[in-house]
Amino acid sequence: MADLVYPPVIVLVKSLWRYLGLTFDFQGDENVPRKGGAILAINHVGYFDFALTGTAALPAGRYVRFMAKKEIFANKVAGPLMRGMHHINVDRENGAASFVAALRALKSGEIIGIFPEGTISTSFEIKALKSGAVRLAMGAGVPVIPTVIWGSQRVWTKGVKRNLRREHIPISVVFGEPITYARADDLEIAENELRETLLAMLRQVQDKYPDSHVGQRWAPTRLGGTAPAPLN
Repeated sequence: MADLVYPPVIVLVKSLWRYLGLTFDFQGDENVPRKGGAILAINHVGYFDFALTGTAALPAGRYVRFMAKKEIFANKVAGPLMRGMHHINVDRENGAASFVAALRALKSGEIIGIFPEGTISTSFEIKALKSGAVRLAMGAGVPVIPTVIWGSQRVWTKGVKRNLRREHIPISVVFGEPITYARADDLEIAENELRETLLAMLRQVQDKYPDSHVGQRWAPTRLGGTAPAPLN
């Protein structure tokens, strides 16, 4: 698979991070396979999550192909870039085609990035997970890498005015230890275990986060923030 678009986009994205003055704490890239298929199962707190997670995976020498909603592919600017980087178009009304495309990519050795919550969590807590990540892992025989991102919601997230000021916002991305599933495993149990792993990882990241969560719109009520309460 030729990657003519991905490298120049990376240059642009890194330039954006420098412009914003973001400070990074990326951990666990040793858990990202250097070759072969794998799934990054990522919590979702902001619009830059895909680009930040992709940046964090670069030391492993891998490009991440993200599953993204079809509306992004329909955009006149973003669409050609998404197709050029071989991301996967997801039509939520007809998910079979995107599932097959992701399965094919995994079996050919690609790393696929999935946000199993489906949409951004406006409470900044981890919502119930959809089954796609685990089902793909079982079908393709590849590991799931539980992945947590924190801080990106301070830059741009749903329902909050974007913040493009140079405030040196800390961004954390952590890749957890790979989880493998057998085809015979119980899907519901596997989903619950993945969610519990993501929850534990997120709380560790939040505990170590350098800025206080208290009174902040970008922080969950559990940590003293003023984000909306979880819906589930």
